[in-house]
Amino acid sequence: MNYPKGIIKNHKNTINYSNRGMTLEDDINESNLYYREHDIAYIYKKPTPIKITKVDYPERKKAKIKEAFFMEPSTTDYNGIYKGKYIDFEAKETNIKTSFPLANIHPHQIAHLNHIIRHGGIGFIIARFTKLNQTFLLPATSLLEYLNNSSRKSIPYDYFSKNGYLIKEKLSPRLDYLQIVQNLLEVNYEEK
Repeated sequence: MNYPKGIIKNHKNTINYSNRGMTLEDDINESNLYYREHDIAYIYKKPTPIKITKVDYPERKKAKIKEAFFMEPSTTDYNGIYKGKYIDFEAKETNIKTSFPLANIHPHQIAHLNHIIRHGGIGFIIARFTKLNQTFLLPATSLLEYLNNSSRKSIPYDYFSKNGYLIKEKLSPRLDYLQIVQNLLEVNYEEK
C-alpha cells in the first residue's frame, strides 16, 4: 500500500490480535452475562471463601484489607441454574497441545463434581487448549470414567475430542456452552 509522502508499508508479518487479552474466564463471564440478560440461565462465578483478619480502617470509604486467608478450598468455579437444573463446573486453561494436566483439577473439585452428578445436577469441566485455540466441555461422567480407568497424570487431547464437545466461539454469547448442555439434556431425556 502506498501512503502519502512516499511512505511504503510492508504487511507481510501480519499479527492476529483476535483473542488478545481474552482468557477463558473472561469468555465464560461474558457468556454468563449474555445468558442472564436474555433470561436464558443464571450462572455465576463463585467467590473464593476468605476470612479477613486485619483491616486498615482510617475511614469508612477507605478501608483496606491488610491480611486474609482462605477459609477452605473452593469447590468449582461456576454454578447456577438452567431450565430447572442445577449446573456446576470448573474452567481451566492449558498451554500444552497434546494433553490436559490433571494437576489443574484438585481432588476436592473432582469429588464435588461427583456429588453434583450423583444428586441429579449437571457437572462438567470446560478446558481450553490455548495454543490450539480450542475449548471443550467434558461432562463430569466422562472425566470420572477417565480417572477410574487411567493412571496417567494428564488427559490426552484425543480424549477431549472423542468424549468432550468442542465449544465454538461466537460473537454472542462468546462461548455458547449451554447449547451443548441443552443437547445433553435432550439425550438424557430421550434415554428415560
